[in-house]
Amino acid sequence: MAFADDLSRFGPGCPERVSRDEALAYCARLTAGHYENFSVVTRLTPPALRPAFRSVYAFCRWSDDLGDELGDPERSLELLDWWRGELREMYRGHATHPVMIALRETVEHHGIPIDPFEALISAFEQDQSVTDYDSYDQLLDYCERSANPVGHLVLYVAGAYTEENARLSDATCTALQLANFWQDVARDLAIGRIYLPREDRERFGVTAADLKGLRFTPAFAELMRFQVERTRGLFDEGRPLVRRVPRALAVDVDLFTRGGLAILDRIEARRYDVLSMRPSLSKWTKVRLVARAATAMTVARLRARVAGRAETGGEGVGARPGDISGSGARAVPPRSGSLP
Repeated sequence: MAFADDLSRFGPGCPERVSRDEALAYCARLTAGHYENFSVVTRLTPPALRPAFRSVYAFCRWSDDLGDELGDPERSLELLDWWRGELREMYRGHATHPVMIALRETVEHHGIPIDPFEALISAFEQDQSVTDYDSYDQLLDYCERSANPVGHLVLYVAGAYTEENARLSDATCTALQLANFWQDVARDLAIGRIYLPREDRERFGVTAADLKGLRFTPAFAELMRFQVERTRGLFDEGRPLVRRVPRALAVDVDLFTRGGLAILDRIEARRYDVLSMRPSLSKWTKVRLVARAATAMTVARLRARVAGRAETGGEGVGARPGDISGSGARAVPPRSGSLP
């Protein structure tokens, strides 16, 4: 279903109302029906947490579509302001939109503050007026509101929100956002947006005419090489988060990092030409990445159990496979590159 149809059903002034079960089903359909580099909810996600993750994704999806799918910045700003009002009403205990009905349970059960949601709306509002970024710091400020709050929401749902985990999550989420920008340079140019910082473009000698003409030049290749390596550094910085989250979610967290790095690998394999064709991951590549992430966690659990037995004279006990509390032996994944 096109977003315009959803907006006509559930937008401002629309009388249609849904039950709790219908709201949960709507969020599930929305989550399953949109393309992402990786699915937000997978078969590896603990079943008890899937409705919460779906409601969070549905909120992000609506926010994004309100900002990107209307083709009218003024209308987008008007509707994003309405969306903020719906969010605040939900926090006051009054939810009528299907996403807010589902999200209310998530917020109440997991104790999630309103701030991450408000930050996301702020980022989509910024998209309506800022279409070019002068500096990398300015771009990071945008990522702080467009990407990092999503990681905070995941941590709250996982029961793993701490300042250190949030810091590591911020590095990972910013890296994912940047990888998506570098993957979508041509797409963003087509809608008038440039996320390659002006200071970097000038440093490498990439002109506005080169970009608008989609001209792949040696200077552009060097610019992209620089961005890819800088983004890899952020993924490396955030990688310890995998062993700090509850083990039942560690595969999902690891998968997003592996997926982001795979996108960077694809860009590199194309010799940094993201202008003539969008680098993407095949279904087979995604399957392999899931297998590698799952294998890494299995190996980590076995190592933790062996270490536990050694420390207790053979009586070490790990957490049950379905445990999402984070108790029991901590999973410590092998170093990057140690698995095929």
